[in-house]
Amino acid sequence: MEHETGKYIHRERPWLKILFLGMCSGMICFLVLWSHMGNERKKQSPHSLLFPYFARLHNSSSHADDVSEISSEEKLTSSFYSEFGISSERYSSLQQTLYWAGPDRSVTDVSMSTSPAHSTFIIQNLKDSYQIGEELFVTIHARNFNNDSKSYGGDFFQAKLFYSKKASVFGEVMDLLNGSYSVRFLLPWVGPAQVAVRLIHSSEAVQVLKHHTETDSDRVSFFGYFEGPGPNGIKLKETVLCNVKSDKNGLERIKKGNCCCEYKDSRTGEEWRCQRPKSLPCSARVYHSFAEYINHVTAEEAKFLNPSNKGINGQKSTVMILPSNGSTSIDVREKCRPGLNSPVPAGFYLNDVWTSFVCKTRHFTPETTTQCLKDKHIYMMGDSTVRQWFEFLLKAVPSLKQMNLHVLYQAGPLIAVDVGNNIDLHWRAHGIPLRCKKTEMTNLHYTSNEIDDLTGGPHTVVVFHLGIHFTSFPLDVFIHRVLRVRKAVLDLLKRAPETTVILKTVNTGFKDVFTSDWYSLQLDRVLRWAFQDVGVYILDVWQMTACHYNKENIHPGRVIIKNEIDILLSFICPE
Repeated sequence: MEHETGKYIHRERPWLKILFLGMCSGMICFLVLWSHMGNERKKQSPHSLLFPYFARLHNSSSHADDVSEISSEEKLTSSFYSEFGISSERYSSLQQTLYWAGPDRSVTDVSMSTSPAHSTFIIQNLKDSYQIGEELFVTIHARNFNNDSKSYGGDFFQAKLFYSKKASVFGEVMDLLNGSYSVRFLLPWVGPAQVAVRLIHSSEAVQVLKHHTETDSDRVSFFGYFEGPGPNGIKLKETVLCNVKSDKNGLERIKKGNCCCEYKDSRTGEEWRCQRPKSLPCSARVYHSFAEYINHVTAEEAKFLNPSNKGINGQKSTVMILPSNGSTSIDVREKCRPGLNSPVPAGFYLNDVWTSFVCKTRHFTPETTTQCLKDKHIYMMGDSTVRQWFEFLLKAVPSLKQMNLHVLYQAGPLIAVDVGNNIDLHWRAHGIPLRCKKTEMTNLHYTSNEIDDLTGGPHTVVVFHLGIHFTSFPLDVFIHRVLRVRKAVLDLLKRAPETTVILKTVNTGFKDVFTSDWYSLQLDRVLRWAFQDVGVYILDVWQMTACHYNKENIHPGRVIIKNEIDILLSFICPE
């Protein structure tokens, strides 16, 4: 994801007495009062995540007189079940997947929020030594800025076990809902190790993030460029604001009356709208670009968001890991195949080489990479983190030659070919919303439409990803996009079951109010929920980007990309 264009704007808006009602994740509905930290909760129905989206779909395509006939959640979501093939029970499980605890009281004073300086961790039952394959447990105690113990959960902690720059593994954090957290580590290498824990966001800060993702769809906005003939043969050009169709993106507030041009993709049902140009028709839209970031966070809220991503103090003891005496083992013998679950940890780094616990992967040279991709048509779709894979393979296979399609590189499409080995490698952005420089609308295709247009077969590899460009929108927008892609993948595998389909999960990297890792984690959970039973390979990069010694970056360094590519190729060419 790039941020090369646009500008950052801070706009404070007056608080309403009730700032926020409901969380799109569907499990808990927080009534947030003046301080955005309400303490009332109520259960939502299993339909409520997509209810706003399907209500908009229905209302945009129905006469006003007909709306009352199909106004209930049950009627609206019945079309959801039939269209996407998701059972009510399966959809209810998404509530569990997205559940996140929060404060059990109103918190108006920042001193009551979680302090990284006062929070601590201890190693449980520390021993003189451990064997490789054993587990280590750590307890985190959250304390506020008054150094008082917290009594509720919802803090966003990340943990890893590491040794210098030689080895690292991701730790699984469990919220005990009482101000304490349990972390489980697998001990996967021989040698010393230490524990590191970071507070990414306090539980109070998470409530701020929840509020703004559900109420401010214009935090990231876009431009639409219109061109057409004018009087006396003069070419007219107009630039207006655009965004996803939502009653929360502000377009209707900026321009009253005949607000907008609306665009609905006939195949996906995705809806987009732009302010109506003064002189040109809606059909004259030619280009798209990122416009600006608008910060709706108030000064009071900002106090809860800072500090973020800070290490906490804890037991600095060095854990000694010895070779196994035979009672423990971490060998992975499972052959890579679709449908395997991604455990925690999904693997570990040792001397910058990732060993997977998902299946038996291998490490590729330029020669074996070329051999693996021979006679393959590889279609990559997503954001710039997938484009990094395209760029890596372009360098790893010297015989691949990129063609100049005279398009904006940020958005694609990009293509490279190796005629001698019959390889063609494609990359294309996932379509709007896309934060990019000015690019032709005709090049921005929805991923599900692209997959629907593929024949598939044993020589076809499809790699797709959705993530960071959706962090500023209500979750129902992302869920609908994901389920459209899910349906397209299911249809592809039905007509061409030998097609290799690979889902890349979401990277870590951002900690701000627009693209925080907490947002990314929610999107990541939706992706895994949607595709866990579809028959695709799931390439878990969340853990790979979270536990490496390099500073987190949404565009990870080459050493991480190399390990991701090794897994990718192991999926394409399993042993």
